Amino acid sequence: MADSELASVPLIDVRTIPPIDRHPRIFGVATALAEGSSFIIVNDHDPRPLHYQIEARYPGLFSWEYLERGPDIWRVEISRLQSSGCDCCCGS
Repeated sequence: MADSELASVPLIDVRTIPPIDRHPRIFGVATALAEGSSFIIVNDHDPRPLHYQIEARYPGLFSWEYLERGPDIWRVEISRLQSSGCDCCCGS
């Protein structure tokens, strides 16, 4: 993704959010995304546990792309995938 495209993608800096509120806030933003839309999270550590939770809760619904991998800052783009039109497994 080009820098100009990244500038228009919503960003959540989770470092400014109390730890107990981080994942619920991210899930809320993720589930509100339109198909094909994305947002970026910024964190001070690898958010791999969040990735596992998203995959477990919403299998096949989101993609996960590391844009920056530490050591001080991690940036990840989370995108809502386009639907195949099939309501057979997740009803989305």
